[in-house]
Amino acid sequence: MAVNNKRQRRKPMAEINVVPYIDVMLVLLIIFMITAPMLTQGVKVDLPEAAANAVVPPDDNSEPLVVSVDADGYFYLAFGDKQDQPIDAQELQVKVAAVLRRSPKTPVMVKGDNAANYGQVVTVMALLQLAGAPSVGLITKQPEITAAH
Repeated sequence: MAVNNKRQRRKPMAEINVVPYIDVMLVLLIIFMITAPMLTQGVKVDLPEAAANAVVPPDDNSEPLVVSVDADGYFYLAFGDKQDQPIDAQELQVKVAAVLRRSPKTPVMVKGDNAANYGQVVTVMALLQLAGAPSVGLITKQPEITAAH
């Protein structure tokens, strides 16, 4: 009895199993969907309404430096790791000056609460100018247009 000892050659598999990649992608999608709302950090302020034109961003696409003044008159700097903790005037001036030394074209904006003391907003604007900000913008929200009946 003759036994055929020839080995059958298998063709190499030319397909990639993409099921694990799809599983990983779906897990990452869920993680991003859960963490995305947490990325919007900052201080809750009730912005005053004003019918003003939007500020044109500079050509270098740098993120603006936002200083918030809440209703109690506390200052917050939207920069670094402690964005939701109040900052005193001296520390605010030092940090803003450091950022502006590194990138002098960084736009500086003030986000003052509608119920904030006007004096506190002016104090922040003066501190920002002392820190080297060439101009300071005010952030407002557009008024809601109601239909006339």
